[in-house]
Amino acid sequence: PTGSLLYPYGPHQGDETNPKHDDGTSEEIALSLPFTFYGKSYQTAFVNNNGVISFDEPVRQYTPDPFPLVDGHPFVAPYWADVDNVLGGDIFYRQTTDSALLADISQDITQYFPKSPFTATWALVATWDHVAYYGSTSQKGNTFQAVLTTDSKMFYIILNYWDIQWTTGAASDGDAETGLGGTPAHAGFNSGDDTNFYNIPGSQTDAIINITTTSNVKVPGRWVFRVDNFQVTGVDPPQLSNDCWL
Repeated sequence: PTGSLLYPYGPHQGDETNPKHDDGTSEEIALSLPFTFYGKSYQTAFVNNNGVISFDEPVRQYTPDPFPLVDGHPFVAPYWADVDNVLGGDIFYRQTTDSALLADISQDITQYFPKSPFTATWALVATWDHVAYYGSTSQKGNTFQAVLTTDSKMFYIILNYWDIQWTTGAASDGDAETGLGGTPAHAGFNSGDDTNFYNIPGSQTDAIINITTTSNVKVPGRWVFRVDNFQVTGVDPPQLSNDCWL
């Protein structure tokens, strides 16, 4: 969409498309640059239909658990909930070194983190395009995106929320007609080490539907985190209430 927060996506951008499987996932993605997430380096990732990008192994769980997770899986949850792309929508992803896109990403991150000039050399762009929820009897769809990017020294994740119309699948006690109620979606980061995690405000509450209006970089619907070392994300500690501008 024009004027959208979203970076370009879709088959015409060279994206792969996930299979139409409830609780499905991409194939294993061999990362062309290792990605450092909370002090550990990963060579492989999965773009999971249920709104999660995981490292080393896929995630098929559809009702989100609070972070930190007891099972120690390292992943980022742009919008972890019970997506069903059989009922509607597509999940796209690509690794890219496209210079125009990397220039846009670099400009954005340098604007948000001016003390650490950043020139991206690689990005993984994953987009959930108008995806439906499990058990849906409506036409509601959610459109959101996650971008992993690095200059080989610093590692960032950008989360873009363009259109969020539902929070909960029917198997998570959500309402089939509205896609609301039950155990709502979770957004944030789980490092896998029990101590480092971040929950975007509103996660697992009805308020998560408003994530298109919240931000930690003063751009409604966009959250950006430095993730190689959680201590220096440039985001105020989660216990403070000023990490999100409504």
